[in-house]
Amino acid sequence: MKEKLEQIRLAALERIAASEALETLNEIRVAYLGKKGELTGVLKGMRDVSAEERPRVGQMVNDTRAVIEEKLEERKARLAKKVREEKLKREVIDVTLPAKKNHVGHKHPNMIALEEVERIFVGMGYEVVEGPEVEYDYYNFEALNIPKGHPARDEQDTFYINDSILLRSQTSPVQVRTMEKGKLPIRMIAPGRVFRSDEVDATHSPSFHQIEGLVIDKNITFADLKGTLEEFARELFGEDTRVKFRPHHFPFTEPSAEVDVSCFKCHGKGCRFCKGSGWIEILGCGMVHPNVLRMCDIDPEEYSGFAFGVGLERIALLKYEIDDMRLLYENDIRFLKQF
Repeated sequence: MKEKLEQIRLAALERIAASEALETLNEIRVAYLGKKGELTGVLKGMRDVSAEERPRVGQMVNDTRAVIEEKLEERKARLAKKVREEKLKREVIDVTLPAKKNHVGHKHPNMIALEEVERIFVGMGYEVVEGPEVEYDYYNFEALNIPKGHPARDEQDTFYINDSILLRSQTSPVQVRTMEKGKLPIRMIAPGRVFRSDEVDATHSPSFHQIEGLVIDKNITFADLKGTLEEFARELFGEDTRVKFRPHHFPFTEPSAEVDVSCFKCHGKGCRFCKGSGWIEILGCGMVHPNVLRMCDIDPEEYSGFAFGVGLERIALLKYEIDDMRLLYENDIRFLKQF
């Protein structure tokens, strides 16, 4: 029995010393110390040992078990340390390497231009008002003095959802909704996305942005409109900017005008940017038509007002000298990071 236990001990220690994986050690533990292991087999054979020898043999079995367990733990500790060292080598961090850079985004040219326009008008006492992009035909046309059958409807190329609902072709409906509330006086701008059935090219898009302004109060005149837009142009394009008003026609304003500003590249001398004219068209405006006021239950004999509208993309194109509107929508990071 003693010789058999010695053989078991030597064989186990030899296997333990040769093991190179923690899984192997677990297999050795089961083979020698498990319920069906070598030492368990020896204990089952104790019934063939005399009563006088059993205590001594039992002690020998316990000593062998203790030696095997001790060596298993020692080898396990060495292998675990080795595994940890190899993992640390694989995951080594070079603290001298530069840190990863976070590429922080920035504002889109349209948003930069919008915030600049809002800053100017809020500074003049205007509030910023928004409205729905899916609009009723009444607010988009009829309440703006454009009844059914009016030629101006053909010029809009509107996206209709049904006979009475459409994608707004201008942000003027926000002005009507504000006037309907009856809280006078009104000083507001209405920025937002609008939709028209245009072909995509360097200066057109089926979806773009407008900023419309409205002032309603007693004794508002065309002179107030001119002064407001002159101040706006100087704030946006520079103190030496000059403004020119040209007669025009809009169904919702009377009288109406288109507004040009002196070229901020050549200061009116004529260049490629202004096509040699020295002037650049930026917006349309006029005095609110009496019919529009009546539709909103405002007495045109007591109140008057002016309105204006400018394309946000047009401001961005002019201010940042961009020659193709499509660049604003392509999300090319090489283009956008310039701003």
